[in-house]
Amino acid sequence: MARSSGRKDHPMSDTNPKSEPFSNAEKNPDDWTTGDEPMTGAQASYLKTLSEEAREEFDDSLTKADASKKIDELQAKTGRGQ
Repeated sequence: MARSSGRKDHPMSDTNPKSEPFSNAEKNPDDWTTGDEPMTGAQASYLKTLSEEAREEFDDSLTKADASKKIDELQAKTGRGQ
């Protein structure tokens, strides 16, 4: 008697996240489901560096969404991330 592997057969999706690695990064931060959570440690670290370079005050109370927008703003101001 053959044993089942326990896996269900699911057709492969037509989308491959590796073929479009930045498609998720293009989502508007205002639409993020976790956008109201505190910014991540990585965001805080990078934002602090950018704030110092731009000679702007670092705000450690930003949400994930607001931090993302501020990072974009400071990258444009400092010429980073281009």
